[in-house]
Amino acid sequence: MKVGVTGLGNMGYPMAENILQAGHELVVYNRTASKADPLVAEGASQAMSPSEVAFRTDVVFTVLAGVQATEQVVFGEDGILNSLPKEGIHIAISTISVDCAKKLNETHTEQGQHFISTTVLGRPDVAQSGNLHLIVAGPGEEREKITPILEVIGQDIFVMGEEPYLANVAKLGNNFLLVSMLEALSEAFIFAQKNGIEPRSFFDVISTFFGSPIYDNYGSIMVNEEFEPAGFKMSLGLK
Repeated sequence: MKVGVTGLGNMGYPMAENILQAGHELVVYNRTASKADPLVAEGASQAMSPSEVAFRTDVVFTVLAGVQATEQVVFGEDGILNSLPKEGIHIAISTISVDCAKKLNETHTEQGQHFISTTVLGRPDVAQSGNLHLIVAGPGEEREKITPILEVIGQDIFVMGEEPYLANVAKLGNNFLLVSMLEALSEAFIFAQKNGIEPRSFFDVISTFFGSPIYDNYGSIMVNEEFEPAGFKMSLGLK
């Protein structure tokens, strides 16, 4: 399958690499063109614009920072909207608003194209290993078409329904819980430390009672003060 990826950041690059290594014909675009060099060396083809990516492929992933970047890549002068072929599929990986997802779906439908929202759970290292958790929503027939690609980048797929925006609802709800957990966990650590309990000892207690991969992962990061490199920027959390 001819697959395009626009956006080769911390998440987009490893996803693109996994798609390429799975044997798909890959066309990539990134605003900083040099980020594509290693993928080109592995056999990918580099496009000079999002429009060119869409023109040369059947399926286009956008892996971008948010609403503004996604709308620019889709609706801009060199965007994918007017170049994606009829029946082509746009898959938005980005965490975007519900309104933006509805707008993308409506506009693609008017163009005779298809839109599928596929939000992801997982940090860059999880993306690298191809073990992301995928939240997918969109028309069923098109979801079936892209399943072989999704299985390359994720270990499981949660289908939310036929309306693409539902994947964004699920993602935003999940992010709200995650950021709330981080806030609560950090305040609990500080409270314990100020009153004479070492963070590691307190972490052992809460791991027993609140044991989960999320608490274990982020709690360990806090205890060991392994804050860099950040896998998720505060500006993205504020969305």
